[in-house]
Amino acid sequence: MPVALDKAGIEKVTSDFRKATQRAIDAGFEVIEIHAAHGYLFHEFYSPLSNHREDEYGGRFENRIRLLLEAIEAVQSVLPPQFPLLVRISATDWVDDGWNIDDSVRLATILKETGIHLVDCSSGGNGSGAKIPVGPLYQVPFASRIRKETGILTGAVGLITTAQQAEEILQNEEADLVLLARQLLRDPYFPLHAAKELGIDVPWPDQYLRAKQ
Repeated sequence: MPVALDKAGIEKVTSDFRKATQRAIDAGFEVIEIHAAHGYLFHEFYSPLSNHREDEYGGRFENRIRLLLEAIEAVQSVLPPQFPLLVRISATDWVDDGWNIDDSVRLATILKETGIHLVDCSSGGNGSGAKIPVGPLYQVPFASRIRKETGILTGAVGLITTAQQAEEILQNEEADLVLLARQLLRDPYFPLHAAKELGIDVPWPDQYLRAKQ
């Protein structure tokens, strides 16, 4: 059965994130993203649906986001300042009395002050009773609102499957970055197909040139 983290466990979590960041830097990565969404540990802490603690990590908003902020500080302690640091959040739990977009705007304001470069705006994953209106671009409004109300850069995700959709998000200034996952699994050549759809000529990788003829 899961047990609540004690202080030693919390300190190990932040230490592990610092060590993981150092390993990523040593491996040559130049962008770090902290996954604080979809029911993973940081989301479990900041969402009132799952955080029932009565210590300094539970209860009021400032306590529930404390672990995430401490992990960010640990990551920043070893991350070169020129490397972007992103945080992915679930902008809403889609459950009454859960984490919501107002909370996310408040959190994003604090993340900007701590030096986070971009908030990756997803949703859900922490409540069994969630009723999610899944459809094309259904999460884009979260990125748009957080961007407009806080001034932090945002990334849009969720059923963005065409080049035109992605381009309109950027042109309408609803987000600063479009992040794709499943669509790239369905179509590994999506960037080339997107360029063609938008009428942009991009250079092909040298290894593909013969196949292009």
